[in-house]
Amino acid sequence: MKVICTNKRATFEYFILEKYEAGIKLMGTEIKSIRNGHCNINDAYVIMKNNRPWIVNMFIAKYEFGNIFNHDELRSRELLLHKKECIKLAARIKQEGLTLVALRCYFEGSLVKVEIGLAKGKKLQDKREAIKEKDAKIRIEKEYKNSYR
Repeated sequence: MKVICTNKRATFEYFILEKYEAGIKLMGTEIKSIRNGHCNINDAYVIMKNNRPWIVNMFIAKYEFGNIFNHDELRSRELLLHKKECIKLAARIKQEGLTLVALRCYFEGSLVKVEIGLAKGKKLQDKREAIKEKDAKIRIEKEYKNSYR
């Protein structure tokens, strides 16, 4: 499994409750551009249209050797999940007020997969707590590293 891009901001902004692996419908020039590493999901999120998930704001750069049939960079792309998963996700989003966030994009064999997370938004206090924990962890690692010198 080769990771193409990750969304580090998602784990800071949201509590990830569940993770799902979804395929993605792409055009020919899009897959060629992704293979060159020109993909970004930092601003991407997932919406449900007619009980089908669509990823919005996923940036895939235009393929440099593409012709007039080159793709639009920020177009909405359909995600491929089982029907039962789609219905379950749509129900949980509607009832519990959760959201779907793109976490990472990767190759599985020759296929491009997107890992999406069912997420609940963090409050400002939760974000501050996460920053404190991260700083404490870094400080401990530095002390541990310096004690063996």
